[in-house]
Amino acid sequence: MSEREWRFYLDDMLSFAENVVIYCEGLDLETFEQTGLNYDATVRNLELIGEAANNIPKQIQEQNTSVPWRQIIATRNRLIHGYLGIDNDTLWSVIQDDIPSLIIELKKIVADLNN
Repeated sequence: MSEREWRFYLDDMLSFAENVVIYCEGLDLETFEQTGLNYDATVRNLELIGEAANNIPKQIQEQNTSVPWRQIIATRNRLIHGYLGIDNDTLWSVIQDDIPSLIIELKKIVADLNN
C-alpha cells in the first residue's frame, strides 16, 4: 500500500475519534446509555477507528508506539463480535479517557507526516 493510501486511514481514524467526542459531548454515562442514536453512532465510530487502524502499516505502528494500535484493533473486534456483551462502564471509560488522548497522538503523527 502506498503512503498516500494508508494516510487516508490515519485521517479517517482522527475523524472517527472526533465524531465520538462530538456525539458524547455533554452526556453522562446514564444519558449516553439511554440515547439510541448517540450510543449507536459512537459504537460504530469506535468500530471504524479499529478498522482503520488495522490498515496502518506495521512499520508506522512501530514508529508511533504512543498509539495503542493493538488495543484499538482489539476493541473493534470486541465491539463487532461481542455486541450483546458490551460493558458500558468500560466503553464510557474508552470514550472519556482514551479517545481524547488518541486524538492528540493522531494529530501529532499527521503533523509529523506533513512536515
